[in-house]
Amino acid sequence: MPEYKAPLRDIQFAIQEVLNYEQHYQNLPGAEEASPDMVAAILEEAAKFCEQVISPLNPVGDREGCQWQAGVVTTPPGFKESYAQFIEGGWPGLSQPVDLGGQGLPSSLSAVVYEMIASASHAWSMYPSLTWGAIKTIAAHAAPEVKARYLSKLVEGSWSGTMCLTEAHCGSDLGLLRTKATPNDDGTYSISGGKIFISAGEHDLTENIVHIVLARLPDAPEGVKGISLFVVPKLWVDEQGVMGEPNGVSCGSIEHKMGIHGNATCVLNFDGARGYLISQPHKGMSAMFTFINESRLGVAQQAQAHIEASFQGALAYAKERVQMRATPRVLPDKPADPIIAHPDVRRMLLTQKALAEGTRLLNYYCAQLVDISHASNDAAERARAENELALLTPIAKGFISEISMEATTYGIQVLGGHGYIAEWGMEQEYRDTRITSIYEGTNGIQGLDLLGRKILATGGKVAESFLTQVQTFCSSQHPAAVAPMIPALADSIQLWLAVTEEVGVKAMAGDVNAVGAAAYDYLMLAGYCTVGYFLVRSAEAAANNSGSGDQDFYQAKINNARFYIERLLPRTQLLTATIRSGSDNLMAMPEATFGL
Repeated sequence: MPEYKAPLRDIQFAIQEVLNYEQHYQNLPGAEEASPDMVAAILEEAAKFCEQVISPLNPVGDREGCQWQAGVVTTPPGFKESYAQFIEGGWPGLSQPVDLGGQGLPSSLSAVVYEMIASASHAWSMYPSLTWGAIKTIAAHAAPEVKARYLSKLVEGSWSGTMCLTEAHCGSDLGLLRTKATPNDDGTYSISGGKIFISAGEHDLTENIVHIVLARLPDAPEGVKGISLFVVPKLWVDEQGVMGEPNGVSCGSIEHKMGIHGNATCVLNFDGARGYLISQPHKGMSAMFTFINESRLGVAQQAQAHIEASFQGALAYAKERVQMRATPRVLPDKPADPIIAHPDVRRMLLTQKALAEGTRLLNYYCAQLVDISHASNDAAERARAENELALLTPIAKGFISEISMEATTYGIQVLGGHGYIAEWGMEQEYRDTRITSIYEGTNGIQGLDLLGRKILATGGKVAESFLTQVQTFCSSQHPAAVAPMIPALADSIQLWLAVTEEVGVKAMAGDVNAVGAAAYDYLMLAGYCTVGYFLVRSAEAAANNSGSGDQDFYQAKINNARFYIERLLPRTQLLTATIRSGSDNLMAMPEATFGL
């Protein structure tokens, strides 16, 4: 079983030497206390907690799973005790407001910590991360009395939160949901209906669970324009914030899943459960996107975390496993060499490494944008950050979760037959990451969102800031070690721009399936370009700092970017060809093509 080690040197390089978090925090109102020394100390303590407390529970959670008995869910052994330690250490409130009991540090710092938590155990990490989304949603949209009743306990971590969207008859098409909300005389609402696939919907880690629920009012119009948003606690909370009787929320069952067994995925029944309307009537979807966008960025981090954990396990094995003779020989006096000396094993390991480090930079950059969009005093900077987040959120969620499946497959493959055996832990990484391409909007939906709703619907304006940044970088002067990588990166950006225009022209000319047929490949093309940009930036930072010592570390960053540019970025050419092939090879086919 691989032992997770937080890659603190890589993390520090990403946040300080590439993305310059120190300057970012100096410019961010309220973040002045986040000095490099404080950040380093927090990350070191988080690493210890993740390595020593959470990581050992990852195989336990997978093996034992959550147990359901008469509506009561018990988490795997060790989860409850470790969660109590998590609360005791103050981790839930790291980036929450001071006036609610939090520590007031930037949300980007929590994002860095979350990578370590998710790498240690994806299933465990979902309990606190869903709570953080609930906090942001209530804080952004609820009335003051609702905030006063719920937020401090959620920040403390003694209560947890969920999002309740999906119903049995509707998955991503939430316009079809049927859960009803009936007004009561006291200003509350009675919520009735059933929700499925509710992560952390019932468990034994916290005193109360606060559900954020989509439902319809009696006068609601059809479709997504008739959805409202409610806060519905498992146990009712009175005006003094005291918990009382059960509130008509019950867990009908938990799902038996391919992965993330340590997190309870619940069927929840709301039987006249009382709740409070948050946001305006019939405006629930726009309010819920506060939670959804937070969760999509969290999913991107979960997917990246699996790449890192899988790479660590595969690398450790490849260094020790001796099999076949390499050219040149590594152990000339032995009958075989370590498999890391073989080209195909290196291909898989370097793919994992490049993807782990490139997607880490993308996630941390998105975290910086979240800081700016929430806290900057500069309206123009907030608008820039919001535009870039609109562009990069579907790319981060969709692209990283897709290539996480590829990378974790390599983790299995490097170990060969041992990778297929549960005791080595590598097949769990693949099973657990598989959900990341599905929940919080499947990746086909992420592609439609990126190409249709974000780029084409805005005439490309949403992409202007980020693509200008990349093009400016490409046109600037670069160190000798980096300059050879620039033409390929610049060409990939030109491909991205060209296919954007081409699909837009087809759609305007009346091809109703042009966007849908191109969306997934377009998402992947955008992802390869974006991650390529961040890896070349990291190579430049390494080249500029290489005289300060730690030569091997910095040269590895340059080599990593070179591998990506030469071996992975060319995939954009294939994706361009498939996008240009159009929609007829999908939609002009009769049903008989499928054998129906």
